[in-house]
Amino acid sequence: AWLLALLATAAGSSPTASPPEAAAIFADLSPAELRAVRAFLMSRPELGLSPSRGGPLAKNTLFLVELLPPKKELALGYLERGGPRPRRQARAVVFFGAQAEPNVTEFAVGPLPRPSSYRPLRFKGGRAVPFAARPMTQLEYELLHRTLAEATAPLYRLLRDATGFWFHNCSRRCLTFSDIAPRGLAPGERRSWLVLQRFVEGFFLHPVGLEVLVDHRDPDPRRWAVRQLWYNGRYFSTPQELADAYERGTLAVARLEDPPSRQLFSSYEPRGRFATGTPTRVHGAKVCEPQGRRYRLRGNRLEYGGWSLAFRLRSSAGLQLFDLRFNGERLAYEVSVQEAIAFYGGHTPAAMQTKYMDAGWGMGSVTYELARGIDCPEVATYLDAHHLYDADGPVRFSNAICVFELPTGVPLRRHFDSDFQGGFHFYAGLEGHALVLRTTSTVYNYDYIWDFLLYPNGVMEAKVHATGFIHATFYTPQGRRYGSRVHSHVLGNLHTHLVHYKVDLDIAGTGNSFETMDVRFENISNPWSPGARRRRASPGAGGGGGGVSPPAAGHGSRQPRYHLAVTRRHEDEPSSSSIYAQNDPWEPLVSFEGFLRNDETIEDQDLVAWVTVGFLHVPHAEDVPNTATPGNAVGFFLRPFNFFDEDPSVASRSPVIVRPLDPPTFSRLEIQRWTPASPGRCVAPGPFAYNGTY
Repeated sequence: AWLLALLATAAGSSPTASPPEAAAIFADLSPAELRAVRAFLMSRPELGLSPSRGGPLAKNTLFLVELLPPKKELALGYLERGGPRPRRQARAVVFFGAQAEPNVTEFAVGPLPRPSSYRPLRFKGGRAVPFAARPMTQLEYELLHRTLAEATAPLYRLLRDATGFWFHNCSRRCLTFSDIAPRGLAPGERRSWLVLQRFVEGFFLHPVGLEVLVDHRDPDPRRWAVRQLWYNGRYFSTPQELADAYERGTLAVARLEDPPSRQLFSSYEPRGRFATGTPTRVHGAKVCEPQGRRYRLRGNRLEYGGWSLAFRLRSSAGLQLFDLRFNGERLAYEVSVQEAIAFYGGHTPAAMQTKYMDAGWGMGSVTYELARGIDCPEVATYLDAHHLYDADGPVRFSNAICVFELPTGVPLRRHFDSDFQGGFHFYAGLEGHALVLRTTSTVYNYDYIWDFLLYPNGVMEAKVHATGFIHATFYTPQGRRYGSRVHSHVLGNLHTHLVHYKVDLDIAGTGNSFETMDVRFENISNPWSPGARRRRASPGAGGGGGGVSPPAAGHGSRQPRYHLAVTRRHEDEPSSSSIYAQNDPWEPLVSFEGFLRNDETIEDQDLVAWVTVGFLHVPHAEDVPNTATPGNAVGFFLRPFNFFDEDPSVASRSPVIVRPLDPPTFSRLEIQRWTPASPGRCVAPGPFAYNGTY
């Protein structure tokens, strides 16, 4: 069996060979394939598609194209039984906004690389996707900005006098906004609270005290309207009502100091000094590969020690591993990120409404360039990603994925065998390393660092670090119940991070069962001392899986209720969430609770473990300018449990064994090692460089 354990802790890019045939069936669509799918669909007159950018909202557009993975039965038939190679297909998401009854429809398009047909994809139960559930687009944001600029024109004097920034006809001293979701309180609504902020570096930490509720459900933005405003603790029905209160002098105005041009508190510019005076103007320790890389990357196939796997970076939700094997034996068919959720509390209307579900923000598509030496070591292998997400063609994201071997800084295992007389019988140790597959998602203010780590002893770790800017609102005394005052006018709102993973384990085949092990104490008679009683621990089967949080009533996100849920695998249950859950959490297209309530047997079946990890974040002053990664990481391990005959890392040639040859004098030692005696020099190549465009 394998143990699923929860972890509750809060180089130059070189071309690679074509992926091996086995891994290629899981590879992301190439730019040529993305263009081919778009060209084919745009050519179909019955779809009536228009370009995504520009023009009206009430049009038919292609929003997303990504790989539609093959069905598991077909994939395994090809991988293991010599069956035919599964046809390569794309998943295409189309917004039909020009119809009398607007909707969203998903299609399977193929065969690739030359598509010639398409068919609709259905959600479980055959439900259609409401148009109001669609993710936001760049065009809709542009129209929201225009609406907000026009609506706040009466507030020009208030905003200028109180903040020094404004919306209407601004140049350098402009306001911007962050939008909140869910967008309303019931299905079909599309009303967003917008938090106004000064557009400076780190604008997420610069709210000005004004929040505006805009109704933008209608496909015609001329019918959009401001429904309510909140300013410094008071609600107003219209911008003019707020403006009148200011002109009459009856408004409690929050006047903000002008931001400095240098060393702004929300910037990364150094300020202050460490008390010890130890150097920080020189480079710190670096990762190096003294004898070259010890892993192999061919296309989307990754090999390291006993490990091999295929991977992809899907635009909708991020990293996805397939066909995870150790020494050739498959352990998991799929391990993937499903959803990242952040539930907030607060006093302002925006704060109390915020319940982010990041798959609805395209968290797999915001995989911006990784900085060498910071986001990943300089010696890492960097890979580009191509996304067709709210765009009129594939967009290249340079260096979006990295692969590197990481010295863990702690031995994988070691022992010093003392003779208890000042000497030793032997010392043996194996240095600790792990192979890391990494990408990031910058979902507006927050940055998630997604890692899969492969260890030589057959352990896999899935891990996510949270960093970036906190989601902040304007400070009011009443807000202190819901967070911390992190700056003069800034409240860091408390929130819970929850991340959901899918783990489709295939241990010795697809017929698996689920068992938990509890440890209890039992009282026994001491067999070697009659009359004495002893307590000892003994394992036993028992229930497990307590709740992480109470049910998210009315918000459709049921994954957080369980640390671990195990279900039968079904082809029509490929994921636990969807890109539509954020904007329609009340009637979700994917009902994770429904996965659990069908009362199916999970003995000797193809099973999926759904894992939820998370932590409570109470923001504090040290979250400025950004939340730091230490203490803000969660994940889980897949660990072998009586699966191997011994620790499989004994196959590594990296241990060192030291034995004395002449005890008790210990003047001569035998040192056994199977690697070069010296690792050699460790030099990072070239100066730092970064592009950042995509």
